[in-house]
Amino acid sequence: MKYCLVLTLLVFTSCEYLQPKQIEPEKIVARVGEKTLLEQSIAELTPTNLSKADSTTFAEKFVTDWIKKQLMIQKAEEAIDFNEAQIQSKVLDYQYALMVHELEERYINTNLNKDVSALEIEQYYTEKSENFILRQNLAKCLYFKIPNTAPQIWQMKRSLRNYDEDKAKIWKYAHEHAVKSFTEDSVWIKFDDVLLETPLREVTNKIQLLKTKSSIEVSDEDFVYFLKIFDYRLIGEIAPVEFISENVKDVIINKRKIALKKELEKKIYDEAVQSNAFEIYSD
Repeated sequence: MKYCLVLTLLVFTSCEYLQPKQIEPEKIVARVGEKTLLEQSIAELTPTNLSKADSTTFAEKFVTDWIKKQLMIQKAEEAIDFNEAQIQSKVLDYQYALMVHELEERYINTNLNKDVSALEIEQYYTEKSENFILRQNLAKCLYFKIPNTAPQIWQMKRSLRNYDEDKAKIWKYAHEHAVKSFTEDSVWIKFDDVLLETPLREVTNKIQLLKTKSSIEVSDEDFVYFLKIFDYRLIGEIAPVEFISENVKDVIINKRKIALKKELEKKIYDEAVQSNAFEIYSD
């Protein structure tokens, strides 16, 4: 009798292990038509470094964006008679394009030389100077915005007239009293940006202003504005190489990227030719 009881317990216990485990159904967060969004899908795409509040915000936006996207798809399916084969073909083309792009980016990141010499910039600038026509006036200048209550403002005016001798005095006075200044006298900047906070922003003929004035002093109720202009370039002229050097550098690097893409394509093709990786059939 004792053996029968043990055997019965073993049978029942074995049956429990043989029963398939109950798997909880995945929680549905949203539904549009027959399409459903699962909680797990959101969890997998939520960045791990977010706070609880940010995670909630991310999830709410994710759900809203998903619903909008599904509604757009649903409306498109109702309004347009799509060719399923063409869509699948485009999906594959896009998938392959992403794969090729990833390969190209990896090759570029490994082989790209980002060092661009001043000589390369100068050569490209000389060859393509017609591409660098100015659409705004530029100036090399000093600019100071000083409260009209500052002491002995006349010192600034006199020192700017004797700029080469009085540089130290100018910097000292500006440091102590100017609320805004631009002191890089060798840097090209947009002249409109300099005038933006001065009464001169209303001047319509700024070209004439640049041509006729090397020192400018204007004021309003609260401030006195000093400008000293050392050089200028006008709309329609070729931009100074210093002003567009970063743009030229970007262009040169981009050309190198294009060359590397072509290099990769040729390299893969030549390797395939050597290994007989493809065949061309003719009639």
